[in-house]
Amino acid sequence: MAARVLHLRGKLRTGIAVALFAAAMVGVGFASAPLYRMFCQATGWNGTVQERLNAVAPGPVVGKLVNVRFDANVKPGMGWTFEPEDRVKRVAVGAREMAFFTAVNDTDHTITGSAAFNVSPLNVGQYFVKIQCFCFTEQTLRPHERVRMPVIFYVDPGFAKDPDTSDISEITLSYTFYPVASPKSAS
Repeated sequence: MAARVLHLRGKLRTGIAVALFAAAMVGVGFASAPLYRMFCQATGWNGTVQERLNAVAPGPVVGKLVNVRFDANVKPGMGWTFEPEDRVKRVAVGAREMAFFTAVNDTDHTITGSAAFNVSPLNVGQYFVKIQCFCFTEQTLRPHERVRMPVIFYVDPGFAKDPDTSDISEITLSYTFYPVASPKSAS
């Protein structure tokens, strides 16, 4: 009888350990996306740009120009048209620049969207700094509304000094809008 009780206790411990492990894995699964995004924003890793609200651009690096290509996408079926006003802009490294994108709600109902973004080549993300961007907040468009949305940015002068990026002549800033299921209300 004592052996059977010990055997059942062992199975119970194993079951509890497996259940705790499964719960921990579910928790890690839910936490991984926000943690990964915070890590990428802090390090510029995987093409994630630096976001510095109210930052001041350091000023142009004489003789160092780069093309910034703008790419705009929407999730299929969202009902928006989204495009950059200029496909490419030649900018001085270190200089504050502004680009505009236009979004149009092509539907008969209000839609709120959120823009995800990245920069390529991937090793340039740490040097691409957005001061102000429509991607920092959700965007709500009424039926058939057209909105012009700015992004203010600069390419950090460290870009020109880094041996891994100094020969890059073109940077692509890409956005994709996704519908938001439950828009955040303005407080």
